[in-house]
Amino acid sequence: MHRRKYKNNDNLSIIGLGGISIKGLGKTKASEIISFSIDNGINYFDVAPGYGDAQELMGVGLLPYRKDVFLACKTKFRDLKNSQSDLENSLKLLKTNYFDLYQLHGMKTLDDFEKVTSKNGALKTLIEAKEKGLIRYLGFSCHSIKVAKLLINLSIFDSILFPVNWNLMIKENFGEEILKLCEEKNITVLALKSMAERKWKENENRLYKNCWYKPINDPFLMDLSIKFTLSKNVTSLIPPGDQGLYKKSIEIGKNYKKLSKSEYEYLCNLSPSNNPIGNVEEIFI
Repeated sequence: MHRRKYKNNDNLSIIGLGGISIKGLGKTKASEIISFSIDNGINYFDVAPGYGDAQELMGVGLLPYRKDVFLACKTKFRDLKNSQSDLENSLKLLKTNYFDLYQLHGMKTLDDFEKVTSKNGALKTLIEAKEKGLIRYLGFSCHSIKVAKLLINLSIFDSILFPVNWNLMIKENFGEEILKLCEEKNITVLALKSMAERKWKENENRLYKNCWYKPINDPFLMDLSIKFTLSKNVTSLIPPGDQGLYKKSIEIGKNYKKLSKSEYEYLCNLSPSNNPIGNVEEIFI
């Protein structure tokens, strides 16, 4: 599996395992997927308290491999007290004494920003935890251009987990300025929603139960979606939250080749017929 630099001597597999993919699978099956990941060169694992029982399952599955992987977790809380409790609980469930990366989860509004950066905000939790050796790197996930800029300009984060989606970028030009800003400030970009096709329709039969959006499942378009994302200033990407799509993504990652000019033109021609998952300012899902 190809790897790219995160920071310092940390290099990440270009495909990561999102904890949502193992939600509800049980310890045996989840551990099998984690072992399969390791065997296929995956070393980037991402999880959050909001992913059901994924933390507990990942904690068990990663026990034999913890020192060899890059483990990222998140907190949805914006205040100091609850984010501290969240961090402590996640460390316990994941059976580890530190996280390689800990992130503010789903930053989207100005209110989110104001709360986390206040005197008793969640950002204080991250900074203090890093000083104690509980966290190696600080990050955040974000779906808003405005909020991403504010957080990046604090100049304290090591990485951003951010949507890098071919249709959204081609059609709406979403995120290009964020990628450029991250490059200027030496902030690593980790990508999500690279294979998001559209929002689920109301009462639609959701074939992918753990996905918050309808994912692209056509193998050819999956390949181009991943190539597009990795053609940007991106270190690694998290595929949709489905074990089948995750395994297909691993195969694409193992055989990764740069996006060609003709492939890019194909996506440009396809884009007008597809509905983007957001607009120039924010993601809808």
